[in-house]
Amino acid sequence: MAQRLIDVVLSALAGLVSVLLSWPYWRSFSYWAESPGMWRVYMVLGFVLAVYVFYVFLGCLRTLFQHDALTRQADSSKEGQS
Repeated sequence: MAQRLIDVVLSALAGLVSVLLSWPYWRSFSYWAESPGMWRVYMVLGFVLAVYVFYVFLGCLRTLFQHDALTRQADSSKEGQS
C-alpha cells in the first residue's frame, strides 16, 4: 500500500512538472484553444493523462527490476551448483 502511495505522489509531481513545462500562458493561448476555459480543460485532461502514464511507467519499471533481480538470482544459483 505504501508503494502505491509513493507511486501516486511521484506521478502527480511528474504530471505537475509536465503541466508547468507546457503552460499555455507562455504561448498567449496561440496554439490549440482560443479561450482560457478550453485551455483549462486541456491542461486538466493532460495532467490526468500524465499522472496515469507516469503511474503505469513506474509500475512497469518496478516489474522490470524485479525480473532482473530474479534472473540474477537464478544465474548466481546456477553458478553455485556447477
